[in-house]
Amino acid sequence: MRRSHPHRRGGRLRAVLASGALITAGVVPLTLAATAGTAHAAMNNSDVIANLFMWNWKSVGNECSTVLGPSGYGGVQVAPPQDSTTAPGHPWWEIYQPVDYNLTSRMGNEAQFAAMVSSCRAAGVKVYVDAVINHMTGQGSSSYGGVTNYSKYNYPGLYSSADFHNYPADCPESDDQIHDWNNFTEVTKCELSDLSDLRTESDYVRTEIAGYLNKLIGYGVSGFRVDAAKHIGQTDLAAIESKLNTTADGTAPYIAQEVALGSSGQLAPSAFEGTGSLLGFDYADDLAQQFNGNIANLKTFGSSWGLLPSDKELVFVENHDTERDGSTLSYKSGATNTLATEFELAWGYGTPEVYAGFDFNGRDDSPPADGNGFVTDTACGSGWECTDRITGVNHLVAWHNHTAGQSVANWYDDGSNLIAFSRGNAGWIAINNEGSAQTKTFATGLAAGTYCDIVHGAVSGGSCTGPTVTVDGSGNASVTVPAKDSVAFDSTDLVTGGSASPTPTPTPTASTNPTGGVTETFTVAGAPSSAPIYLTGSIAALSDWAPASAIPMTQNGAYWTVTVSGLPVSTAVQYKYIARDSSGNVTWEPGGNMALTTASSGSAAVSDVWTGSGATASPSAGATPTPSASTAGTVSETFKENASTVLGQNIYVVGSIPALGNWNTGSAVLLSSATYPVWAGTLSLPSGTAFEYKYIKKDGSGNVTWESGANRTATSPASGSATLNDSWK
Repeated sequence: MRRSHPHRRGGRLRAVLASGALITAGVVPLTLAATAGTAHAAMNNSDVIANLFMWNWKSVGNECSTVLGPSGYGGVQVAPPQDSTTAPGHPWWEIYQPVDYNLTSRMGNEAQFAAMVSSCRAAGVKVYVDAVINHMTGQGSSSYGGVTNYSKYNYPGLYSSADFHNYPADCPESDDQIHDWNNFTEVTKCELSDLSDLRTESDYVRTEIAGYLNKLIGYGVSGFRVDAAKHIGQTDLAAIESKLNTTADGTAPYIAQEVALGSSGQLAPSAFEGTGSLLGFDYADDLAQQFNGNIANLKTFGSSWGLLPSDKELVFVENHDTERDGSTLSYKSGATNTLATEFELAWGYGTPEVYAGFDFNGRDDSPPADGNGFVTDTACGSGWECTDRITGVNHLVAWHNHTAGQSVANWYDDGSNLIAFSRGNAGWIAINNEGSAQTKTFATGLAAGTYCDIVHGAVSGGSCTGPTVTVDGSGNASVTVPAKDSVAFDSTDLVTGGSASPTPTPTPTASTNPTGGVTETFTVAGAPSSAPIYLTGSIAALSDWAPASAIPMTQNGAYWTVTVSGLPVSTAVQYKYIARDSSGNVTWEPGGNMALTTASSGSAAVSDVWTGSGATASPSAGATPTPSASTAGTVSETFKENASTVLGQNIYVVGSIPALGNWNTGSAVLLSSATYPVWAGTLSLPSGTAFEYKYIKKDGSGNVTWESGANRTATSPASGSATLNDSWK
C-alpha cells in the first residue's frame, strides 16, 4: 500500500511499505501483560501459514477445507475484514483505509466472514486477520458498507477529530506528515502517507480498537498481523493487547507486527520483540539476493546473518507489498520463486508463510472483482497465483511438519546454485537453481529403500505416482535434479525396502513370521484428527487386537499410512484402525472388521476409508472384535483405468459410497501410475454393494476434469476380490 521511509540494508536501497504487509501465522502466542514485557510460547509443528491475500471469504473457506487442512497447513492469513473506503478503479490498498469496524468489506459480509472462520477451524486451520489499527482514511467519501457521512477526521458513532494526532499538539510537523523517519515522535504521532493517525495513547481509542479485535476473536480468529505496528509504538500496542480476550484455542491471540527495517533504538524491529513476533523483511530480502545469485551461501542462513531470532520471526519469500516494490521475489520470478518457497519450508528458520496473491501489471491494480469492486471467487491460473497448491510447495508442508525439530545435516553444494541437505534422518531435499539438470550422488541421511519424490508425486496405496529415489545401505542416492527444480522425500515416503513408519513396529513372533514373509502397506483416509491413528489386527504381527501394542501410522495430508513387513504368506487377516490419544484412550473404528488375504510373495497394499464417526466397543482381552451382521464383510475391489495425462495431472476414482468419497472430489481416491498409462488402486468396499463411480483428472492446482458419459456402475462381490478394468471416456 503506502510506503514508509526508504532505507538501506546490505548496500541495497529498498522501500518497505508500512501499511499492508503480512501477518501472523504460526506466530508465537502472546502472554499479555500491562507492560511491554511479555512471554511467548513455542508453536507446534503444524505452523505453516498460507497468506491468501485478498481472496474472498467463500474462497478462503473452500481452500481451508479442500487444500490447506488436508495438506497440513496450520493457519491462514486473511485480508483486513473491516469496512473501507472506495477509490476510482478500486486499487487493492483501499482495504487499508478503514471507515468503521463493521465487517462489510471487498471480500464479503459479516455472515460470510463468520462462515469462513468456522470452515477453516473445522479443517484444523487457524485464522489470522490483518488488523489495520494505526489509522483510518486519507481520502474517499463512500465505503463498501454504504457509509457516506465520514471525513478524514470524523467517523460518526466511532471517532471524532479529538481522537487523532495533529499539529502542533502531537506532531511537530506543520503538514502532519513524517519527515524524520528516525524520530520516534514523528513516526508514531505524525501521519503515514496522509492517513489520519489514531491517538492510540487514548484509552477510548484503545478500547474501540480492542472491541473490534475482540469481535473477531469471538468469531474464532486466533490472532492478528498488526499493520503499521512501528507507527503505533510498543507502549500503545501493549495497552491494546492487554484488553484482548482469550481465543477459542484457549490462548492469548497470536501477534505479528509489521515493523520496517532501517531504524534503531525504539524504532528497531528488535525493540518490538516484547509485544509479539516480527514480519521477516530481513529474511525475504536476503533470500531474494541468494536466489538471484548464489544459493550455496545459504549453508549458514540464519541468526549469524543478523536475522531476527527464529522464535520471533514470521518469515516469507514475498508479501503483497514487497512483490510490488520489487525488493523480493514474486510470482513473476517463476520457478525461482517456487524453489525459494520450498527452501523456506525445508530450512526450518522462523514460522514460515506461503504467499498466494493475484496477477498485476501496475502496482495499484485491483484483484479480480465485479464492477463495484467486490472480489470475485478465486480461480487459480485465471488472474490468481495459487502458490499454496503448487505440488512441491504443497507437499513440502507435510515434509516440514514431519521434520520439525531435526537439525540440518548432510549439506551439499556445488559452490553455485545446486544445494542439498537433510533434516536429521527424517527428510532430504535437493534444490537446483541452475539452468540445466544436475546428476550427483548425495548423502541423504535416510535409511535404505526406495522413496517417492513428493515434489512430483505422492504415495498412494504403497506406490508412488511420480518418480522415485533409491537410497543405498550407506544412505547415499544418485539423483538427477531437473533444471530450476527440486527433489524431496521424507521417511514417511518409503514405498519399498522398509517401514514407512518412523517408529519401529512390534516384531512378530517366529510362529507368525516365517522365512519369506510378505509386506503389506495400509493406508486409511478420513480418520478423525483428534488423536494419532494406529493399526491393529488378528495376528501377532498386527498386535493380536491389543491397542497398547497397536502399530503407529504416519500422517501424510489426509492419509495415514504404515508398511508392515514379515506378515505370514497367503494368510487371511482381519484388522481395524483405532485412534489412541496420549492418555491411552482408544476409539475403535466403527463397523465390521476389515479383511484381507496376504500375498503369496513380495508386497501388496490396501487403501481404506474410515467407516464413520463414533466408536464401537473394544474387544475383551484376547478376543477378536465381531462385526455386526449388517456390516460384516468387506471385499477388495481393484480399480484400473487406462488414461493418458499431462505433467502434473493424476487420476482419481470417486463414487456414490463413503469408500469412494461420496462424490466429493476432495475425498476422491488417488490411483497409482506405477503401470502407466494404466492407473490402479485396491480399496476395501462393503461386500455385495451396488455403487456408481467415475474417474477424474486433477492437476497440481486442484483443477478437476471429469470423464464424459454416464456414471459407471458396479456391484462389489459377496466375498473375495474383484477388478474393474476401464478406459477414460
